[in-house]
Amino acid sequence: MEDLFTMAMEKTPDTAAPLADRMRARTLDEFIGQKHIVGEGRLLRRAIQADRLTSCIFYGPPGCGKTTLASVIAETTHGAFVKMNAVTSGVPDVRKVLEDAEARRKQTGRPTYLLLDECHRWNRAQSDSILPAIEKGTIRFIGSTTENPMISMTPAIVSRCRIFQFYPLTREDVLDGMRAALKDRERGLGRMGAVADEDALEHIAAVANGDLRSALNALELAALTTPPDRDANIRITLAVAEESIQKPVLRCDETLYYDMLSAFCKSLRGSDADAALAWFARMSYAGVDPRIIVRRMIAHASEDVGVANPNALLQAVAAMEALQFNGMPEARLNIAQAIIAICKSPKSNSVSAAIDAAMADAAKGGFGAVPVHLRDTHYKGHDRLGDANGEKNGEGYLYPHNFPGHWVEQDYMPEDLRGRKYYQPSGMGEDK
Repeated sequence: MEDLFTMAMEKTPDTAAPLADRMRARTLDEFIGQKHIVGEGRLLRRAIQADRLTSCIFYGPPGCGKTTLASVIAETTHGAFVKMNAVTSGVPDVRKVLEDAEARRKQTGRPTYLLLDECHRWNRAQSDSILPAIEKGTIRFIGSTTENPMISMTPAIVSRCRIFQFYPLTREDVLDGMRAALKDRERGLGRMGAVADEDALEHIAAVANGDLRSALNALELAALTTPPDRDANIRITLAVAEESIQKPVLRCDETLYYDMLSAFCKSLRGSDADAALAWFARMSYAGVDPRIIVRRMIAHASEDVGVANPNALLQAVAAMEALQFNGMPEARLNIAQAIIAICKSPKSNSVSAAIDAAMADAAKGGFGAVPVHLRDTHYKGHDRLGDANGEKNGEGYLYPHNFPGHWVEQDYMPEDLRGRKYYQPSGMGEDK
C-alpha cells in the first residue's frame, strides 16, 4: 500500500524508473487519449477539476491511462490519495485505510481517495468491507480493472460506482506519447540525444496496438541498446525498432474471451466467412482452447443452419474429430473448412425455434399420461395394463409400414398438447 498523494508531490524524476513511469502525465493537459471522458467539458474532467469526484471504476485495457489518470487526480486533488492492490491487500489493510480516512475527515475535513488496482480480484468479503465507507462518504473509491466490472465484480460495489470505460489509445495517441518522450529532456530521452525515424515510430505504434506503456518500453530499449553515432546522437531506425518490440500479444482475459466468442458466433450466423475466420484466428492466437470454438460451431450448425443444410452439422462434427485426431496447428484447416461451410449454408433457425417452444411447454409441467396406443409393449404382460377406459397398453397403435407410403395419420402428441405445432419450416434450402 502506498500513498499516491505523496508520490504525486515528488517533483524530482526517478531516473532509474522505466520511461513509461517517468513520462506519466502530471496534469490533465498532459494526459493522452480518452477524450470522451476527460476532454474539455466532459464529466470526469469537471469532477477532477472541482475536486468532487465520487466513487467510480476505471475499466479498460492495459496501457490506456487508468493508473496515469489516478496519478493526475493525486496531483490535482486536495484530498489524501491512497493506492492499494487487490492481489496483495486484505481486509485488515482496508480497515486501516478506513480508520485513517475517518480520522482525517473529522480532523481536517479532507476526503480520502482510495485507488484499488485490479479491483476485480477482490472477493465478496473484501468488497463488503468498504461498502459502508463508500455510502457514508468516508472514502471516494476508484477501482481500476482490465476486466468487465459488470461480470467480474460484486454487484454491491458496481451499483455504488460510476463506471468510466477506457479505450485503447489510437495510433496517433501512441505516436504523440513517443514523440513527447523523445523531446523531453527532464523525464524522457531528450538528454540522451535520441532521435527516431518516422517509420520506426510508426512500426512501434502499430505493434503496440493502443498500449502506450508497451510503446515507451520498446522505445527506451531501442535507445539504450543503440550506440551513438559520430555526433553522439542515438538514431532509432526501423530495423532497430523491429528488434525492440515483440509481436503483439493478444491478452485474452475473461471479458475479451466472451466478446470474441460472441463476435465469432454472430459472424457464423451472419454468413460472413471472412469475419468468422478472423475471429477464429484471433482466438487461436490468444490461446483459446480450439475445442471450445468447435463446440460452438457444432451448436450453430443446428441452431442457425439446421435442416436447411444438414451437411453443415456433419462438417462441424468432422472438424471436432479432426481436431482430436490431428491436433493443432494441422486441424486449423479442418476447422476453417467447417467455418466456411457453415457460413455458405442457407440459414434457418426452425430447429432451435421448435425445440425452444417444446422445452417451454415441458417446463410448464402438468404432464398427462402417455396415450395408451403409444405405450411400451416390449415386455410380457403389457396387455394386462392400460387406462381407466379399459384400453390395453399398445391397443389401437397403427404401424406405419403396414400402410401405403409407409405413413398413416395418427395422433402422437400428449393429450394436453394436441394440435400444437413446434416445427415451422423456413423455406430455406432443404428446410421445406
